[in-house]
Amino acid sequence: QVQVVESGGGLVQSGGSLRLSCAASGSIFSINAMGWYRQAPGKERELVASISNSGSTNYADAVKGRFTISRENAKNTVYLQMNSLKPEDTAVYYCKVSAIAYSLGKYDFWGQGTQVTVSS
Repeated sequence: QVQVVESGGGLVQSGGSLRLSCAASGSIFSINAMGWYRQAPGKERELVASISNSGSTNYADAVKGRFTISRENAKNTVYLQMNSLKPEDTAVYYCKVSAIAYSLGKYDFWGQGTQVTVSS
């Protein structure tokens, strides 16, 4: 079994900051990419940022210059530092871990989501 657990969401005022964390554990052979997605009410889930196992990053245009993704490979953990938050950043944020698991092979594992609410 593989578990993906997010933390760090909450309520913040516009212009504020939050840091999300996501840790993967369990029967993992290796992890490739890790990423953050978000889904606002009535909208489709969208990519926010991703990072490869070599550290290459990719960001959605809407968050470039404000959000930073990073990872600690030894801890199977990925972070999302969110600065200058805007009300339009309000969404449920999900972590995705692209891994090779001992039981399932190559698979994308998702966390349960963490709510981020930015008040104006």
